[in-house]
Amino acid sequence: MQEVKIGFIGCGGNARGHMSTLSNLDGVRIVSVCDLQEDRAKSVAEQYQATAYTEYRIMLEREDLDAIYLSLPVFAHGQPELDVIERGLPFLVEKPVAINLEIAHQVAEAVENANLITCAGYQLRYLGSTQFAKQLLDDQDISLAVGKYWCGTGRGDPNTWLRQMNKSGGQLVEQATHTIDMMRYLIGEVTEVFSIQTNRVLHQIDCPDSYSVTLKFSNGATGTLTTYWAFDNGDWSHANVIDILYQDQLINWNPSRLLVKQAEGLVEQTEPSPSIDQVFVEAVRNQDASKILSPYSDAVKSLAVSLAANQSAQSGRLVSVEK
Repeated sequence: MQEVKIGFIGCGGNARGHMSTLSNLDGVRIVSVCDLQEDRAKSVAEQYQATAYTEYRIMLEREDLDAIYLSLPVFAHGQPELDVIERGLPFLVEKPVAINLEIAHQVAEAVENANLITCAGYQLRYLGSTQFAKQLLDDQDISLAVGKYWCGTGRGDPNTWLRQMNKSGGQLVEQATHTIDMMRYLIGEVTEVFSIQTNRVLHQIDCPDSYSVTLKFSNGATGTLTTYWAFDNGDWSHANVIDILYQDQLINWNPSRLLVKQAEGLVEQTEPSPSIDQVFVEAVRNQDASKILSPYSDAVKSLAVSLAANQSAQSGRLVSVEK
């Protein structure tokens, strides 16, 4: 088995989650890690017997890299991806892929020109509950989808990048992008959005803490999404939940399971599935991206929905989603 050697740009909590998964896969080795915080880079490097860097461009000069993971704050995306593309390396990038569509389109064009394998961190697409729902909904005329993402991560230090609108895009862009992506994946492309936002609790930050979004899908379905950023931080049961109605049927999806309405009531369904990391590594190893469900070009479409919803909330108007 060919060993796949991986480098990381960014060593935060999200990156360490990927590292943990990769370390348990056969034929994978984390060879280098980079973070602006030198202590964090050295600590992670020691854990995985890798080399630590604080400048990713220097790390990219290594000749033994097969692929790169980019786990960065939203506002930091763009140039690192372009430098990785110039180096000719496949990459997995965490969501959302950029703070605006101008940057995202620039990277997407560079990816297409370089014909690189890419993967965006929409790991929920790969879950057994998702794949079961996808099979169930194929060829169905969906009428209505109701999604929600309620959590409490808007609470905390107001000076962190996450809670600054110009750096994160707020909850709708930075976190609920997962729910938007799942609604796109399971129901269809979003063509128009209308959104109302408010800040009722988290007055110390400039991000909305409450959103209500109406979505129009290209296949004629309609949907709503509510997000709330001031919920009890210990309760994640209301994050990434979608009810989908078609004909006289109802399914309720969340990352851990799928509930399907049957004669005996709502019945839980799921099936085993590979992790996004396993899929990406095998794509790199075999130079075959056919099993990647979330390439960079598709992730740009989820970003476009989030940004259109923000634009609608700010303008008070219905907004068409940029294609």
